[in-house]
Amino acid sequence: MTRIFIAILAVLSPLFVLADNVYTVIVNPGENASTSVRLNWHSEPDAKPAFCFYTERSDADWANVRIAIAAQELCTEYDSLYSKNAANEDVYEDARFIRNTAELTGLKPGTDYVYRIGETPADGQLRYFRTAPASGDWTMAVISDFHAYLPLPGRVSAAMGMIETLEQCNKADFDMVLHVGDLIAWGGSYSFWRDLYEQPFFGKYMWTGVNGNHDNMSRAYAKKSNQFFRNANNNPDNGYEGEIGVCYHFTYGDALFIMLNNESMRTDEGLAAAQEWVKKVITDNPTKFVIVVEHYQWFFGHTGKTSQYARWADLFDEYGVDLAIGANNHVYARTNALYKGQETDGTVGTVYVQTPSSDNERGLPMEEWTDNKDIIKYRWNEGEKTVGALILSCRGDRLISTLYDRYGTVLDEVSVMAKPDKQPKR
Repeated sequence: MTRIFIAILAVLSPLFVLADNVYTVIVNPGENASTSVRLNWHSEPDAKPAFCFYTERSDADWANVRIAIAAQELCTEYDSLYSKNAANEDVYEDARFIRNTAELTGLKPGTDYVYRIGETPADGQLRYFRTAPASGDWTMAVISDFHAYLPLPGRVSAAMGMIETLEQCNKADFDMVLHVGDLIAWGGSYSFWRDLYEQPFFGKYMWTGVNGNHDNMSRAYAKKSNQFFRNANNNPDNGYEGEIGVCYHFTYGDALFIMLNNESMRTDEGLAAAQEWVKKVITDNPTKFVIVVEHYQWFFGHTGKTSQYARWADLFDEYGVDLAIGANNHVYARTNALYKGQETDGTVGTVYVQTPSSDNERGLPMEEWTDNKDIIKYRWNEGEKTVGALILSCRGDRLISTLYDRYGTVLDEVSVMAKPDKQPKR
């Protein structure tokens, strides 16, 4: 059937004139990342139906190629917003394009795939992803706070260099990259997204991540919208009202990832809606590990003062969250397992970790450590020019989070134990 369809495409190719450019391409996990992924790419407004051709990477001749036809919609979310170009000139961006989305299903767990986007399997750039294992071990790069900004390309260079350093430390490719938000300086500046996604690591890996406050804003906060993040990705559409494709969850091997949008939780009502959703997701998706990710920090790392920890600790205690990952403060901070505000032996409780910045510009100077000295076990940054990131690994009944600096030096590590009882403690 696949070869028949390709033959039909060849005959009809004049009717399917794709735009010259396919851009802002990313692969996100499906709800079950072992058997499905979700693609997002953009093309010019006059583009006709687009195709994704994919096969296992071991299929060198593409003998078993499969085809996905994208759903298409005109996106104007970023159009005519005030921004900067690479020459640091003030501009209003012309950003009207077709958003293409496709879900690839029936994939093999723990398998490397190759794909192209074009009119035939021979067209387009080769790109790759790896599905999650059905169970067992995996390894991810965890990084945040690129603040991609065309006039200062060194920010993206620093972040991509950090991923390369993590690869060298890992001595192998990762299974996926997890970002913890603020990829973009102004999420409403479409050219910043497009330039970032041209970096080779976006064609090499599956990516997952959360909406940061910078991703959610245009220049000078003229417009704030979670649609900037949504339209630059194709996340599972299993979030709650107003957050479809922005808040989402997926299983990755033996882990449940729950991805939150801190910008929708600025009011008591917004926080309550997010928490009710999290409770249901955990209850409906029993797994060995529960990992919750949001952009905002659990603690203000430069002083130790409590931040989002105060809003979420009770729920995490009750529903058995194993690992909570945050960012935003640009200072790495990490606890051991905490339950009811007290450190435990790891058989109960949540480990809280927040990533440092990685753009070599946004580090925050340390101040006097005034709060939570009893529960924060390690803090780190390099001052205003900080570059660092994590490797998160699943090894049997443990998650291991390791902090590296820009030189590949191991600075901190924490082990997160799988809990014997995953039922909510009511």
